[in-house]
Amino acid sequence: MSAKLNALKELIEPAISALELELWGLEFNSAGRHSTLRIFIDGPEGVTVDDCARVSHQVSGVLDVEDPIQEQYTLEVSSPGVDRPLFTLQQFEAYAGHQVQLRLRVPFEGRRKFKGLLNGVEGDEVLLVVDDEEYLLPIDYIDRANVIPQF
Repeated sequence: MSAKLNALKELIEPAISALELELWGLEFNSAGRHSTLRIFIDGPEGVTVDDCARVSHQVSGVLDVEDPIQEQYTLEVSSPGVDRPLFTLQQFEAYAGHQVQLRLRVPFEGRRKFKGLLNGVEGDEVLLVVDDEEYLLPIDYIDRANVIPQF
């Protein structure tokens, strides 16, 4: 996670925890005048629209006071959903045994996109099985990872 996202996480996580919810993850997409700060929240009973509204209100207040983002941006708050993104080693560990797709920041063995069975975590690497071949992918290389919903 980038230094900017870590700083944002430290800033807003207490406000979300105070609402008895969990900060699942953060994404910041900088696109000039159309930047977006996306906050994913989760709770023991899931997440409602009211939960998203409460978090949006709380976090907006914190961000207005602290002003950590100098550019104009849109704040979005949502649940991780069924195709939940994975951000931390603990989340990858918790979803071991699930199918995932991920994209890397830099190529690994000539590839940036992987889709396969999440087989757990070893140290700071994610163990992924793709077509009977095992890959140990450093967490720092992962740009985006999502659980593939099974219906």
